[in-house]
Amino acid sequence: MDANQNDVRQLQPVVMKQLQTVFQKNRVAHAYLFEGAKGTGKVAVMRSFVKLLLCEQPIENVSCETCRGCRRFESGNHPNFIQIEPDGQDIKKDQMLQLIYEMNKTGLEAGRKIYVLHRADRLNASAANTLLKFLEEPEGLITAILLTEKPHAILPTIRSRSQIISFPAIPYEERVKVLIGEGLTASMAATVSMLTNDLEDSLQLAKDEQFAQVRKTVLKLVEAVESNVHEAMLTVHEEWLPLLKEKEETEQALDLLLFAYRDLVSVKANSDSAYAYPDFLPFYQQRALHITYEHLSNKIEAILKAKQQLHRNMNRTLLMEQLTLNLQEGFSFV
Repeated sequence: MDANQNDVRQLQPVVMKQLQTVFQKNRVAHAYLFEGAKGTGKVAVMRSFVKLLLCEQPIENVSCETCRGCRRFESGNHPNFIQIEPDGQDIKKDQMLQLIYEMNKTGLEAGRKIYVLHRADRLNASAANTLLKFLEEPEGLITAILLTEKPHAILPTIRSRSQIISFPAIPYEERVKVLIGEGLTASMAATVSMLTNDLEDSLQLAKDEQFAQVRKTVLKLVEAVESNVHEAMLTVHEEWLPLLKEKEETEQALDLLLFAYRDLVSVKANSDSAYAYPDFLPFYQQRALHITYEHLSNKIEAILKAKQQLHRNMNRTLLMEQLTLNLQEGFSFV
């Protein structure tokens, strides 16, 4: 998912305003360090900023999208833009030497040259020292953008020569809005945004047919548990166990089950909390009238303990049978 400019401004408004301001005032630094957790939009913001720097006709500090510079950037063949990824585990000295050679080539087009180091914390010692010299003495109009999820792993000398741009976590509501804009239903966008903060991962999950089936099975089990223990056992044996063959899949399904009961608690408490399954609200509202907080607490505890048992490699069939009985009775898991 390559977020459009409106999405980027919506996701990281403070960062985008900061970068647009330095562009407007013609104070673009020679090096930036974009630091923030996975899923905070560092790559999307980087792409938006680089396109602005390469744009030939920017409009109110936004790239025009139509000039030769913008089109070449989008097609991935702008000669003044280079990206470096780790070669294996590390970014190596040879990669830095090749980068410097490319940046100093007289054959490049006039204007700013930009290079991006993805996972800059992977620079090995000799590569970091080579980069450091280049950061101190760049020739001409050159801007470096270093991306990292591990700012503590960046050499202090590199940090001190870079302008630090910190990316805060993107609020849940904003992630949901962007995913809906990408074509997801509000319900699926809400569910995947509970599982991961990363928009790319969220989109992949939502488009995975297996995940859609797991979500459906989890909600079917909740309905069955809250109405008929025999039907619940049938759902476990005919749908849950055949569908979830790996431990990781079972753990994810238990998380989804946990979200359903947290939703039910929120409905009962008339809370403004975000719901993992907004499409399930009518069922929650009806069920909330007939269940106590104590029973809900016991059910949540049962699911959490089932997750612990899963990590201790308990037989999954036995685990799910016990969990289903405990959810039905509202007793704690033993």
